Amino acid sequence: MGMTEIIEEKLRSALNPEILEVVNESALHAGHAGHDGSGDSHFRIRVVSVAFEGVSRVERQRRVYSILQSEISKQIHALSMTLNTPAEVGVANCKNNS
Repeated sequence: MGMTEIIEEKLRSALNPEILEVVNESALHAGHAGHDGSGDSHFRIRVVSVAFEGVSRVERQRRVYSILQSEISKQIHALSMTLNTPAEVGVANCKNNS
């Protein structure tokens, strides 16, 4: 299982998202500091989940970092996040999990 799939599985399990997008951007960072050549070091995620309701932007990020702590400490060098509630993006129970 690749890092993209690991991230998806962990976030789905912990946050039950309406929308989940995980994009591996490692190829864009080839040769940069933190790029280990594995192709699994830089990611962009978008999560829309009711789990974020009533939670500050910083606390949302902390939750994601906590969920992915093992991967971040070992392999993920950069993680860009867009974290919203369904109401913030106008989604009503679509379960798009793309």
